[in-house]
Amino acid sequence: MTDTPQITDSHCHLDFPDFEGQLEDIIARAADAGVTRMVTICTRLKNEPTVRAIAEAHAPVFYAAGTHPMSVAEEPMATLDELVALAKHPKFVGIGETGLDYHYTAESKSVQQESLRIHIAAARETGLPLIIHSRDADDDMARILAEEMANGAYSCVMHCFSSSPELARAALDLGFYLSMSGIAAFPKSQPIRDIFAAAPVERILVETDAPYLAPPPFRGKRNEPAYTAHTAKVGAEAFGMDYVDFAAQTQANFDRLFSKAAAASKAAA
Repeated sequence: MTDTPQITDSHCHLDFPDFEGQLEDIIARAADAGVTRMVTICTRLKNEPTVRAIAEAHAPVFYAAGTHPMSVAEEPMATLDELVALAKHPKFVGIGETGLDYHYTAESKSVQQESLRIHIAAARETGLPLIIHSRDADDDMARILAEEMANGAYSCVMHCFSSSPELARAALDLGFYLSMSGIAAFPKSQPIRDIFAAAPVERILVETDAPYLAPPPFRGKRNEPAYTAHTAKVGAEAFGMDYVDFAAQTQANFDRLFSKAAAASKAAA
């Protein structure tokens, strides 16, 4: 295991029922695959205590919290003070996921945009990276991210990126990162792989979004953090890099963006 290149699952959902009672085994399998850290994401703030407890109980696990755009219309609006207070926890390392999703929930676009701006303000104030979910909302997403950058700098990762080349370029031009999920490993996802390959490799992260979007050879099954390695190997191919070098690059990228997690990992080593 010590010879396996280390990578980080920058986005998963370990509090989901799919993993109940199995976290010890899941984290052990991740370690065997070289996935030595993971960030578990709270998508509804009422669930934050549960997600926090998972991070507190497992050394390799960090967490982030926010209100997912698909549920923002049915949840209390997160406040800046609330998000800033959560960020004081030593294992809280990111703001979100937040964003815009017009695929199923376009009717709530105005409240989604309001929520997104609150989360951006929290990322700006805390210095923690914003974690963005974007689907079928490229124009509004690019516009709001740029408008908010003009109000003050913040950092950001476009999680599970599978949008247009134009949104990728807009995000990269703002200094943001793109995260590669199992979608990028699907056989028919060459256009997405091309988008990643055209980006600076210094701005690429890898993730599972587990329990969703398992990469081949597990497509259609429950995803888990160990499978980050399968996506990362496809990423290495897309960039024409050896897996060892690509893994090391994504680790450096994660440490640069999620500097709070990197510092905690270093202190624990």
